[in-house]
Amino acid sequence: MSQSFFLVDSLAVSDLQVYLSRAGRVEDGSVRLIGGSGVLAVYTAILYPRGLLDQTPTVLGLRTFAIQPGVAFDAVVPMRSLLDRLARITETLNAGGADTDAPSGPVEVRMPLEVSTVTWAGISPPRGGWRAVGETGYDVLAPTAKAGIAEVAEAIPSGTGEQLVQRVRAEVWGRPIDGLEYVPAGAAFAAESLGFLAQDEPITIHETGPWTRLTTRRGHILIRRQAWTLRP
Repeated sequence: MSQSFFLVDSLAVSDLQVYLSRAGRVEDGSVRLIGGSGVLAVYTAILYPRGLLDQTPTVLGLRTFAIQPGVAFDAVVPMRSLLDRLARITETLNAGGADTDAPSGPVEVRMPLEVSTVTWAGISPPRGGWRAVGETGYDVLAPTAKAGIAEVAEAIPSGTGEQLVQRVRAEVWGRPIDGLEYVPAGAAFAAESLGFLAQDEPITIHETGPWTRLTTRRGHILIRRQAWTLRP
């Protein structure tokens, strides 16, 4: 497995930092990196069940980045460690007089040591076979996310036990969005948290097997649907 990859420039480094920082504010755990054919797919977990009886939907964020061809890897690494490495890269570029707001040459990123105890990373969304099934927009997802965040905050006082927290989150974020078949409110929460939403920009909805994908110009939200929702 390759121990490093090259992002195309310093702007891509900053872009990856922003994405992971936003994901880390929701779930500061691990990130899955899949590289191949000149593309790096970066998966982050926003919501996922923590046990057999937990009904929280599996909702993942996905951003893709161009990398050098000829490398292939599939690794799960600590998000904080990767962010620390990206921060050191940025500091080095700044110390060398580089303008990180302007494109530079390729930048090498060395991956942290892998972890192997992340349950959500064993669920692999497919790369192909997606079919378009509809559209939605900012005016649907943004209010859904904001209402859910307020409801969770009101229902969970400080000092609440983890089991109750998970139950409330499962109930709020597992609730379907009005007018969107099989898309849970957790998808809106993920899109808002990761900065994928923009006014006046359509969001396309795609399906394949048990997965639904919401796609914007800024990234993708992947939802693993419950078995009873699968179309014949």
